[in-house]
Amino acid sequence: MNVTHTNRPPAAEQVRAPGGGAPDRRWLGIYLNDHLAGATAGLALCRRAERVHRGDPLGPDLRRLALEIAEDRRSLLDAIRRLGLPVRRHKAAAGWLGEKAGRLKPNGRLLKRSPLSDVLELEALGVGIQGKAMLWRTLLRLDGGRPAPSGPAPLDHGRLERLAERAARQAGEVDALRSTVALEVLGPPRS
Repeated sequence: MNVTHTNRPPAAEQVRAPGGGAPDRRWLGIYLNDHLAGATAGLALCRRAERVHRGDPLGPDLRRLALEIAEDRRSLLDAIRRLGLPVRRHKAAAGWLGEKAGRLKPNGRLLKRSPLSDVLELEALGVGIQGKAMLWRTLLRLDGGRPAPSGPAPLDHGRLERLAERAARQAGEVDALRSTVALEVLGPPRS
């Protein structure tokens, strides 16, 4: 006897509308809100790193990066709204809390910041920025610039391209910072 415990349709029917129509927009909403959580965590991490490095050589680069990440997060919120999807504030809050919890990881020192913290935080920031680049490319692939059947396209294709290009540039810049800090903290490579 097959007993169903929920009112949800089988997985295959959740992806496609009856008759093989368009994908279920819930998945897009979940996807974008998950990225919003990541953007919130990344922004908190970058702002914290900028505060730690205020007055040293990393400070100006991290400040500019934090400003750009804040702008990118606003662009994501705008995209969610333009697509008519709900903004899930609890996911953004979870991203913020996740960044705070990430500070608790042991990095060789118990009560104060370790030099290794800079390396790991820049690596985490780089991973987040790579994810953001994939987000913008995904929205481009969904053809955010194509007119909708009922009117103009909700997203600006050119803006998505600029956001994707900026994310790629940011990823390269963070990797260069990470590489410099890693060599300072971990020592030069052995030949």
